[in-house]
Amino acid sequence: MGSTWRNPGWVRLGLCVAGLVLSFYALHVKVARARDPDYRALCDVGTAISCSRVFSSRWGRGFGLVEHVLGADSILNQSNSVFGCIFYSLQLLLGSLRGRWASVLLVLSSLVSLAGSIYLAWILFFVLYDFCVVCITTYAVNVGLMWLSFREFREPQAKAKQH
Repeated sequence: MGSTWRNPGWVRLGLCVAGLVLSFYALHVKVARARDPDYRALCDVGTAISCSRVFSSRWGRGFGLVEHVLGADSILNQSNSVFGCIFYSLQLLLGSLRGRWASVLLVLSSLVSLAGSIYLAWILFFVLYDFCVVCITTYAVNVGLMWLSFREFREPQAKAKQH
């Protein structure tokens, strides 16, 4: 049951670093917008292409759900970008561990992120009628991590069948 450390691979490392950078940027934009309502982020291209409007919406915090379920003061009612930072850090940590349980957790956390991405994409396009470059890029990173996690999960099974 003992896991050993391994190299997470350049692809996982790149995707996790990209996800962390995007998440920190989203957090920066949200904080800057809260301080200055006239703040214009680099990703604010126009009225229908505005990441700061998306991050500042009710769905930019706790996925728009936590406040209704646990209350506005819940510790879980954080900016979505905080959850993103936790997710990408977890993906990098688990991707650095050798062991079946780590592979299972990678796939499960990737499934949760993919479900969250689909939900937030639906909100983005059909509720907010916006196009957020940072959001779309984050969804692409999540799909990449999902693909990588499934591939790594299946590798030991494929190797076992060959022997």
